[in-house]
Amino acid sequence: MSAVYRVSAQSPEPASLRFARMQVDDLPEVLAIEKDVYPHPWTRGNFLDSLYTGYECWTLRAEAGELVGYFLLMLAVDEAHLLNISVRRDLHGRGIGRMQLDRVAAIAREKGMNSVLLEVRPSNPRAQAIYERYGFAQIGRRKGYYPAAGGTREDAIVMRLPL
Repeated sequence: MSAVYRVSAQSPEPASLRFARMQVDDLPEVLAIEKDVYPHPWTRGNFLDSLYTGYECWTLRAEAGELVGYFLLMLAVDEAHLLNISVRRDLHGRGIGRMQLDRVAAIAREKGMNSVLLEVRPSNPRAQAIYERYGFAQIGRRKGYYPAAGGTREDAIVMRLPL
């Protein structure tokens, strides 16, 4: 499955990346990234539910067609909820996550949302730092929100970005 998103000789430049609405046909590549970057990845069913519900589901691809990232955004009344945002592991630290957050914020603004919410694991300080640099602030905690190793649960830090 990892061959689905083989590392290219050159990393894509942000200007050469293109967003497109996620399709069912994208799911094999999405799931390959998901399984590689998360200890408790979303299932195909989770992604299908989001697609069929009409959430804002987007992929980000290089010119050659390789999937480099994706995000899923749920819109509710006046608040957007970032359900999942991921970047291919070999491309971490290159601004692709920020590029996706720019798109998330733009969609939320276009749809009249006042803020974007997300949850992040306390065990993922790198993601927390990215969100904080972007302007998200911690507003709460959800106890036992995420599945964790050994059948335990991990809290979620709830963060909010005012728009």
